[in-house]
Amino acid sequence: MKPNKKVRLRDLGLKDYKNIWEYQTSLLDSIIAVKRQNRKENTNNPTENYFLLVEHPHVYTLGKSGDLSNLLINEQQLKEKEATYYKINRGGDITYHGPGQIVGYPILDLENFFTDIHKYLRFLEELIIKTLAEYGIKGERSKGETGVWIDAGTPFARKICAMGVRASRWVTMHGIGFNVNTDLSYFDQIIPCGISDKQVTSMNQELGYRLDMNEVTVRLVEHLRLLFDFELM
Repeated sequence: MKPNKKVRLRDLGLKDYKNIWEYQTSLLDSIIAVKRQNRKENTNNPTENYFLLVEHPHVYTLGKSGDLSNLLINEQQLKEKEATYYKINRGGDITYHGPGQIVGYPILDLENFFTDIHKYLRFLEELIIKTLAEYGIKGERSKGETGVWIDAGTPFARKICAMGVRASRWVTMHGIGFNVNTDLSYFDQIIPCGISDKQVTSMNQELGYRLDMNEVTVRLVEHLRLLFDFELM
């Protein structure tokens, strides 16, 4: 079967985390259903690929291997911060999503591209590194830790993009949380990604001015397209 290297881009605006989690799951399930049918009936129906862009209201999410003690506030304090909390089915520990952050969820059938989760994670990191470079920010990988960092390997290391993914039958969900104009004070209520000795940052913090979210998003999507070599729909 010829791989389907077309990706449907869906910019969803500001949406509740749980609704988008359910939407991701429905897309993943629909792709897996086609794959099962192909195997059962020996057919070659193409599978779809999606890239969802969204901002979330204030929310903390804990990965399946995460430690709840990394959430430093109780239910009442969550309400006071107008934030919600979910334990979810991605890898990684706890993170925060909120306004001013670009959240990207690739729902890709990696059999259309390459079947290598390690390579997939490195591509997601490279996407952020290339986007940051356009603004004169040097993004880096940190040995043994996923995501993108500034001044990695130094006492001043700070994380600018968190990543957590899940894959089932080579179909991905969850993805990246890229701090652009994010209110970083919300990270004070958690131990981000379970890492207590490093800080978080944003493009706004690094550059000293608020960025045009649409402009950053356009650049990010273009780097994604070039890295994965797909046609955008």
